[in-house]
Amino acid sequence: MTDTPKQLGFHMPAEWELHSAVWLAWPHDITTFTQGINKAEKTFCDIIKAMEGSEKVELIVLDNIMQSRAEEMLKNSGVDLANVNFHRVVYTDVWTRDYAPIFLKKDVWTKWQYNVYGKANDDPIYWTPLAKDNDVFNKIALPGKKFEPGIVLEGGAVDVNGQGTLLTTEQCLLNPNRNPNLNKTQIEQYLKDFLGVSKIIWLKRGLANDHTDGHIDDIARFVAPNKIVCAYENNETDENYSSLKDNFEILKNSTDQDGNPFEIIKLPMPHMWYEKGHTVHSATDSASKLQRGEPEKAAVSFANFYIGNKVILVPVFSDQNDSSALQTLQSCFPGRETIGINCGNIIYGGGTIHCMTQQQPS
Repeated sequence: MTDTPKQLGFHMPAEWELHSAVWLAWPHDITTFTQGINKAEKTFCDIIKAMEGSEKVELIVLDNIMQSRAEEMLKNSGVDLANVNFHRVVYTDVWTRDYAPIFLKKDVWTKWQYNVYGKANDDPIYWTPLAKDNDVFNKIALPGKKFEPGIVLEGGAVDVNGQGTLLTTEQCLLNPNRNPNLNKTQIEQYLKDFLGVSKIIWLKRGLANDHTDGHIDDIARFVAPNKIVCAYENNETDENYSSLKDNFEILKNSTDQDGNPFEIIKLPMPHMWYEKGHTVHSATDSASKLQRGEPEKAAVSFANFYIGNKVILVPVFSDQNDSSALQTLQSCFPGRETIGINCGNIIYGGGTIHCMTQQQPS
């Protein structure tokens, strides 16, 4: 039997540990970004500009034509192209967090299977084209040691403190649309063997209307080995109130790999709805939204932030809680600059900053 990463002494580092680079994929799929590719591209320029001085950007593009367009837009946004390495390969979506490798070291990585959140059979016309993203990093052919567990796992479904504890949700990892032949104990063993963890904390559910079936990176994130920020909803009539309260209570009663309790910090929630291709903000349209018919609540969260070497990139949405969320996260990372990135033009695609980034350790 081949040795597992854990047996060889490897483990998944915490996100705040030093990175050599971050992986992104340039937006081009009009099915994902119904509000317009150009708007999504401009947000990507903001994100890549904010990475300067923090870490290198490894940017996936389709071809030379797309690379030239990206270079022009980035240059016009003041980006130093010397900080960006381009990789030309066929792909569909931008959510590299979920189909890219989970790195254990710069040259040691785990390649999990990606089945488009178990959705390919739900609506094949929409979801099947995204399945090609499972092969993106096989075509890029990263150097170094590759481990292939052979089961489905998206990077956004797990978060670690780098000391042995992992966060995830039952809604996602135990969903029969991922690994129907594996039970909870078996899935835990894969996580322990291939990510090098020893303790797994299971939250129940993620956000309402989340097509990822409850990814952890929208509801709870480690910000230190013994500290977790937890998305929390104060409005008892909100769709997310009960599930987020349950998750908070689970974390308050959990311990780390050594049996020590965590400090749990509440992170406020933004409030957005989708209706006929437009976003409705609760702060301005809460009354009128009832007159138009109840729209679908957006699966949107400030917890989808990215921890860079020198910056914390936080999705903001022109929401009344933007400022509070930024202040909370800045207090967690006093040595890094917290930067709000307006993600109002990309949340329509189903995610924000953490979903579209995957760090590569130093």
